[in-house]
Amino acid sequence: MKNKDPKLLVQSAPLLRQNLTTPAAMKEVWIAILPATAAALWYFGLGALLILLTAITGAVLTEWLFTPKDKRRFAISDTSAGLTGLLLGLTLPPGLPLWMAFLGGIVSIGLGKVIWGGLGSNLFNPALLGRAFLLGTFPIAMTTWGAAGGPGDFFQVHSSVFAIPFMQGGVDAVSSATPLGLMKFQHQATALWSLFTGNTAGSIGETSGLLLLLGGMYLLLRRSIDWRIPVAIFVTAGLFSLIVFLTADQPVSSPLTTLFSGGLLLGAFFMATDPVTSPLTPRGCWIFGAGVGFLVVLIRLYGGLPEGVLYAVLLMNAATPLIDRYTQPAIFGRKH
Repeated sequence: MKNKDPKLLVQSAPLLRQNLTTPAAMKEVWIAILPATAAALWYFGLGALLILLTAITGAVLTEWLFTPKDKRRFAISDTSAGLTGLLLGLTLPPGLPLWMAFLGGIVSIGLGKVIWGGLGSNLFNPALLGRAFLLGTFPIAMTTWGAAGGPGDFFQVHSSVFAIPFMQGGVDAVSSATPLGLMKFQHQATALWSLFTGNTAGSIGETSGLLLLLGGMYLLLRRSIDWRIPVAIFVTAGLFSLIVFLTADQPVSSPLTTLFSGGLLLGAFFMATDPVTSPLTPRGCWIFGAGVGFLVVLIRLYGGLPEGVLYAVLLMNAATPLIDRYTQPAIFGRKH
């Protein structure tokens, strides 16, 4: 007797499959980050838009060049390279020369992704690796900040943005201290409302803590990221900064200022939660997030730079294989 509609299907593993694909996962992050990107353009104008587009172009072009011809269409269509370029651009100063942004996009994909074997094989977050390269290579340009403007200044672009490659040592943007710089070097606090709305000097993506928070909540509600990592980061950074705030003999950032200043929100929701460079186990995610939160505050307070998100995430990326090794659950039937 033949059954034309068998209830038992014989197929190879995995027997349970998710409908989530790489393009779908990237789409969720694009949706979450676009409101904060719009706020960045509102405050920093056309120059910021050019920097973002240039960083994306460098990343996508590098991905295309180093991908085999028969796989290029899929590699570009999954938008992971474009998202890497966007996230890199959001960590850059609004007056950075375009050729540096383009070079950063190349390095993000070339050194942060391609040499590791492509998507899913890299140890470090590619966007942050690109920023680390630029910060180490062009420290003056990467630490010269322009003040936030508004829609009326949209078409005012710093001439440094169009600087000729390798022909200009500095950036002629109007220098303006970031909230973290003001607190670290001048012991001057920035109004929490300014941090909340994003009307401050800093990287392009350090805009509107409210929109970054809403974007992160969107990712959490869509279950696109592991909630343990940002929660561990915020709790650890908040508690550590609270202890220092209550015991320090000089003015330091309050816990709320710590959470909403700099790139902590951007890093916690969009960088540290990268599934490729973060731990796989729930316990590992707690350890990873706590490490990032602790290192951020430690570097901000006692390091030479006022910001510590970049190095905190990269250092914990390096520790991820070790964390995974010691937090893997025991195999069924074994004690260890």
